[in-house]
Amino acid sequence: MIRCHLPAGCPMSAIIDTFIAPPCFDEITLLFQDDHLLVINKPSGLLSLSGKNPQNLDSVHHRLVKLYPGCTLVHRLDFGTSGLMVVARSKAINAALCQQFSQRSVRKTYQALLCGHLADDEGVIDAAIAKDPAQFPRMVICPIQGKPARSRYRVMARGYYQECYYQEKKGKGLPVTRVELMPETGRTHQLRIHCQQLGHPILGCDLYGGLLLPGAEQAERLMLHASGLTFVHPVSGSTMQLSANSPF
Repeated sequence: MIRCHLPAGCPMSAIIDTFIAPPCFDEITLLFQDDHLLVINKPSGLLSLSGKNPQNLDSVHHRLVKLYPGCTLVHRLDFGTSGLMVVARSKAINAALCQQFSQRSVRKTYQALLCGHLADDEGVIDAAIAKDPAQFPRMVICPIQGKPARSRYRVMARGYYQECYYQEKKGKGLPVTRVELMPETGRTHQLRIHCQQLGHPILGCDLYGGLLLPGAEQAERLMLHASGLTFVHPVSGSTMQLSANSPF
């Protein structure tokens, strides 16, 4: 259980972000494009938006705005998370898509490798999430001050991870479970902290216990990938169903 301990006297304005992103040489893959929006596959290790530090200039937005002036991100993925993102090409399209996200009508699915073998084949994690000013950028489970957060999971396979390689047959590596994750809300770090709450952190997750078990240090990245995205095109009204295979 993650305890809720939000210390007083630690204003968010006092938080200093010292993170410096290492260079990302992987390219953004364009999966869909029209006059109104883009759908891309973001590589792991790339910021969604540029940071205040000049060393954190490289990002999804920084790269795309050179090719598509005026484009804006409708949502973000964490630095280590790869997968699907939708990008608006005008303010009006951004507003329309943001409304779909705020109304929770956008369906998002993720694939992840979790440390250990889950006992249940499916389930729901319902745990409120709050910022933890004392441990920025970490979040914390907090039923009192947190915002409601709910995630569903489904086991796809149970296997082992050894020498940067996942296999389903029994091996000597770290036991892992491949799951499909379906967030019903969109809180910061929601899937990462919910999986830790489940007792099976995402492999490679430095903030929430995904590097602690023997063998987990072999993970070359955060094993979390946005694999599916379904929304309504704000102009045509057609249902957009995009998918991107997991790279792990």
